[in-house]
Amino acid sequence: MRRVAVVGGGLAGITAALDCAAAGAHVTLVEVRRRLGGAAYSFERDGLHMDNGQHVFLRCCEAYRALLRRLGTTHLVVLQERLDIPVLSPGRPPARIRRSSLHAPLHLAGALLRYPRLTPLQRLAAGRAALALGRLDPADPALERETFGAWLRRHGQDEAALHALWDLIALPTMNVPAAEASLALAAFVFQTGLLASASAGDIGFHVGTLQEILGDPALAKLRETGVEVRLGWRAERLERGEDGYKLGGRAAGEEQDVRADAVVVALPHDRAGALVEPLLGPHAGRREDLESSPIVNLHVLYDRRVLDEPFAAGVDTPVQYLFDRTDAAGAPDGCQYLAVSLSGASAEMECSVEELRARYEPALRELLPRAAGAKVERFLVTREHAATFRAVPGTAALRPTQRTSLPGLALAGTWTDTGWPATLESAVLSGHAAARAVAA
Repeated sequence: MRRVAVVGGGLAGITAALDCAAAGAHVTLVEVRRRLGGAAYSFERDGLHMDNGQHVFLRCCEAYRALLRRLGTTHLVVLQERLDIPVLSPGRPPARIRRSSLHAPLHLAGALLRYPRLTPLQRLAAGRAALALGRLDPADPALERETFGAWLRRHGQDEAALHALWDLIALPTMNVPAAEASLALAAFVFQTGLLASASAGDIGFHVGTLQEILGDPALAKLRETGVEVRLGWRAERLERGEDGYKLGGRAAGEEQDVRADAVVVALPHDRAGALVEPLLGPHAGRREDLESSPIVNLHVLYDRRVLDEPFAAGVDTPVQYLFDRTDAAGAPDGCQYLAVSLSGASAEMECSVEELRARYEPALRELLPRAAGAKVERFLVTREHAATFRAVPGTAALRPTQRTSLPGLALAGTWTDTGWPATLESAVLSGHAAARAVAA
């Protein structure tokens, strides 16, 4: 029986391990943490069950949705029947971006023509820009040399339109504002999620915690399929010999080895190099040139309900996206727990908790009228310093394929070349591709 070692217990590693086991291999998965899930994880703080970040998905994320079915946790997610984004701004009535039942791209025409955060002339210009965006070829190398923002400005979009419309999609999907994003990745995101199919962009939410939906069920499923899972196991070196690969590491203070015919390295790009560079060379895939983009999440517990929507976007406010996580967190009766997700949050990474609270509590009161009379019971902050790679021009050339130059050695992770930005879908797709590479 073929032996496969998988390094890393995030979605990419989980997917690769399940695929290899299904193909008949004996699989050993090692993970340095005491849990699975990678960057999608949960924790408990002050009696609340919280996720490190708010990971949403779209109807078009077929690989991720298939993984949920594989893990048996589709009952813990919900998918919108029709794309519907509530948009909140201080001192103004709520707006909505909601698709119709028309075929793409007309399914968004009505929402755009009625969108009150843009002037009538801005709406018409945005519609023309959207049609032009749909005609681009994301595989065209020229698109990797230009920012999405520069292209939008050439197509009649001013700064107000970038912030009020285009950033609503660019920030949560690419973790950089439209002004900085790669035009190639932006074209892919908007075409795949909004322009190719009317239903593709319907949003999916996790109504349980990520640990309930991903980490714990994945551990059970892997063991059910015969995968040997070693948690708390730090991979330190990878060697290749005539009889295959030897993965060296440490667990519970003791050195251990895993022998394998093939290895999938499913680690973040800033950690993968220590294992693969001795075999592939110091500049394999130019991984080291990928920049990172941070995400900051604010966890705010109010003593009463202040938001009726399950989620909402913010415009003309520092608040980007709000999520009602009251039920999943097990918040006290009568209270409401809101998670505020801040993408591309380089400036917020440098702020203290006190500074963030001083800025965002007033911003939430301006955005949510009922918050003005509510008491903030708890205000917590979580930070992901290197949440994703930075999806700027030139990134495509830095993302290696899952198949390496060495037989039986594959890479996986959102930073590898999947065509997608760093999303849940990209992680799962990379795991599938890595499993195919080592099988070959």
